[in-house]
Amino acid sequence: MSDAGAGKRREPFVITRERLLDGRHLDALRARATPDFTVRSDEELAASLEAALAEHRPGEDAWVFGYGSLMWNPAFLHEEHRLGTVRGWHRSFCLRMTRGRGTPDCPGLMLALDRGGLCRGMGFRIAAERVREELLLVWRREMLSGAYLARWVQVETEAGRVRAVTFVANRAHPRYLGRLADEATAERIRIAAGELGTCRDYFDRTVTALDAFGIRDAALSRIGRLLA
Repeated sequence: MSDAGAGKRREPFVITRERLLDGRHLDALRARATPDFTVRSDEELAASLEAALAEHRPGEDAWVFGYGSLMWNPAFLHEEHRLGTVRGWHRSFCLRMTRGRGTPDCPGLMLALDRGGLCRGMGFRIAAERVREELLLVWRREMLSGAYLARWVQVETEAGRVRAVTFVANRAHPRYLGRLADEATAERIRIAAGELGTCRDYFDRTVTALDAFGIRDAALSRIGRLLA
């Protein structure tokens, strides 16, 4: 992908708390926006966050449930993390990615929660006084294009059940692919790459995090065998 101006080099595309906080993450994405990957305005993101917070009791800590890159790179401040299980949703490579870890010519795949089954992942607790600030960073990362919907779900942990916000596939979005065959999923993961790196790196980092936490995901194990 060529730069907008001759001789100009875009800064590295890395997700960090600092880049989410100062807006560079969104600026970089907006500079690369295309008709098939539009980025919401700051006002749209703020309105979406407020709609989610309307379902959260003010003055209480908030939990975020991560199942993909949030497990190995949360990039927001949190007080603790716990392994947990969400029922009624499962981890799935069901979103087509033409930015980040794919291109329009060679799209990659991104994880989302899709309907049915269960998912084991990581719950992160945000202190009450930081809820709005830290969730805004999560929104700038996960809710920027409309491919995800925010949902409050019950997460079962060893220390008890907590209510957490997580991000599920927007089945009405053009980038939603539904369930792909394992072979097709593995092939896309094998070859796709974008500004954030390769789709294979995203897969490997997620599997490494799952292994470190003692989480087994049968679907990812099947894809891993095909990649091997």
